[in-house]
Formats: sequence, structure tokens, C-alpha cells
Amino acid sequence: MSVLRCTGLARSFGALKAVDGVDIAVEPGARHALIGPNGAGKSTLFKLVTGTMRAEAGVVELAGQDVSRLSEVQRCRLGMSQTMQHASLFASLTAVETVALAVQRHSGWRIGLLPRKRPEVRERAEQLIADVGLAGRGDVVVPALAHGERKQLEVALALACNPSLLLLDEPAAGMSAAERGRLVELVQGLPAEVTVLFVEHDLDLVFALADAVTVLHLGRVLLSGTPDEVRASDAVREAYLGTRRREELFGP
Repeated sequence: MSVLRCTGLARSFGALKAVDGVDIAVEPGARHALIGPNGAGKSTLFKLVTGTMRAEAGVVELAGQDVSRLSEVQRCRLGMSQTMQHASLFASLTAVETVALAVQRHSGWRIGLLPRKRPEVRERAEQLIADVGLAGRGDVVVPALAHGERKQLEVALALACNPSLLLLDEPAAGMSAAERGRLVELVQGLPAEVTVLFVEHDLDLVFALADAVTVLHLGRVLLSGTPDEVRASDAVREAYLGTRRREELFGP
């Protein structure tokens, strides 16, 4: 059974069909990339999957359950978690306090800003911080973290919800080459039971990380397959670059 299955998803804005009958399946344990040229419909599709935007047609299934009419929060409770392209973090809190809030919220405990009052909360928060490569940085206030570290912290927040499906929206945006390398290691190191669907413009990162790729173009699925199949596709090359050489897109 697919962790995520979308069938016939559609959403328009006036005469523009941003998502036009999209079918996509994300299999258990996959690191599945969603790519496409600007205006392909990636961001809109992501919002339809997460529930931040309602589809006009089609079905979203999470582990076989139809969640099309459920809210973003309800989908999260069923195992779907996400990071945002432009996330907002509490500037006055440390990294561990930030993650502790997410741990408390997901556990159903009353929210408090002092995780030391619940040792189990702090322990869980510190473990999550270590899991994303921020061990020893828990007591650093958020503004003092580097950009890449804040991105890592966002992943820790998403993992606090114990997701079966983790959605990453342009996780490498604004990162240096070194930070992108650490991001690849982070996602590769996630437990196999956490399936990942991510939107990303950095094709080098996509092909370093993904074991499945779906290419959108003009709101429709152009191709869904393995990274090698996508690299070899003339249709994908033309969607990105017209008639220019494949090497300019994917490298030699």
C-alpha cells in the first residue's frame, strides 16, 4: 500500500489550471522528489497534499485513508508532517525550547515554555535535535543558529510529530554547498519508516537523494520514475531547457 496516493487532483485559479488531474503515488520508505520548471504546479500540489489548500477535484489518501476533506491539523494527527519553504521560528527561544513546544503539542500536554518542568519533554527534544545533527546546540537561541542549522531545526520540529510521511518544501533553499551536503546526510539518515516527499529546485541534490522522481509540467505529471529514467527523458529536458543539451541540466 502506498503511504501517499493522489488521484485526479485539480486546482484552478481563474482560467489557470495550476494542478490538472495529477496522479502520484509515494511508496513506503521512499525518498520521492517532486520537480519541475517554474510554474509547473509543485507548490500548489504540495498545498493540496498537506491540506493547506482544498482541491477542487480528486482524492488524497494517506496509508489508504481518504483525507481529502480533512484539515492540515487532522492530517498531521494521522501521520503527515511538513516543513515550510519560509518557516517562522520563535526568535526568543532556544533550539531545545522550540522543539519542546512541538513535543508537548503532539503529546497532548499543556504547552509551556519551560521544558525542564517535564524532564521527558526535554529528553525527547534533545534526542530530536541530535537526530538532525544539532547535538550540543540545544541551548543556542534561534537567531544565533546558522541558516542551515535553522533548516535542520525545522526538520526536528516536523519529526516531533512522529510522522509516517514527511514533506519537505524546498529544504535546501538558501543553503551553502556544505549545508546542502549535511541536508542530504540528514534525510538519508532518517528512519526507513519515515517516507519523504520533497520539492526541490537543486537538481544535484535531487539526484543525490531521491530514489523516485515525479516531474510536473504545466500542472500535469510529465513523468514519474527512477532518477535514471528522468535523466534519460527528452521530454523532461525539453520542459526545462527547450532544445538545449541534456548535460546542461543534469551534468555529464
